[in-house]
Amino acid sequence: MAGERTKLIVAARSDTGSRESRRLRAQGLIPGVLYGRGEPVAITIAERELRRALTGSAGLHSILDVEIDGSGSTHASILKDYQVDAVRGGVTHVDLQEVRLDQPITAAVTIHLLGGETAPGVREGGVLAQPLRELNVEALPLEVPEHFDLDVSQLAIGDVLRVSDIRAPEGVKVLDDLDTVVATVAAPSRIVEVEEAAAEGVEGEGEAAEGEAGEAPAESEAEAGGDAEA
Repeated sequence: MAGERTKLIVAARSDTGSRESRRLRAQGLIPGVLYGRGEPVAITIAERELRRALTGSAGLHSILDVEIDGSGSTHASILKDYQVDAVRGGVTHVDLQEVRLDQPITAAVTIHLLGGETAPGVREGGVLAQPLRELNVEALPLEVPEHFDLDVSQLAIGDVLRVSDIRAPEGVKVLDDLDTVVATVAAPSRIVEVEEAAAEGVEGEGEAAEGEAGEAPAESEAEAGGDAEA
């Protein structure tokens, strides 16, 4: 379970806009917004402080006790959204959402596949695919799972695991369709290529046989002409 609370010190900011955001990022500060039960508050967070808060065992599902300008009071919040620089890869903006710990929230939880390398289908050359990588759930903020583990070590070629095969902890409601495919092992493409090549070979032999059959009458006519001359 997530259940981890991390204190996060932020500062309120009055200036907004892309130009101000670039200036803040140049100073190692990440602009953001704290959404709560009142008006949204524009904030800045030290990049190092934000990284520390979101790299704990709960990861992105950590409960953040946000303290603004050293006021002493905190706002229990979660990471609602974030933006990443497409070139440098660093976080450029965050949205935090204040929550009540006694009311459920919705969250997207990562699905980890376990035992893929030892699955019989994979050992036979099959390809393990994971169409669904996150599961949408509803739970109390402190009960949102860090991630879901799904054992795929028994999958043979053609086998499928669905959302219904994931066991959610008590108090966690799965919102996705239970029939949605999470993992499957597909047949290796090289088998398909061999089958196609074999099929083409059979067709070629058929065409050759037809050609030989068609040449036979011409040969007979030549022989017949020779006999007539004689």
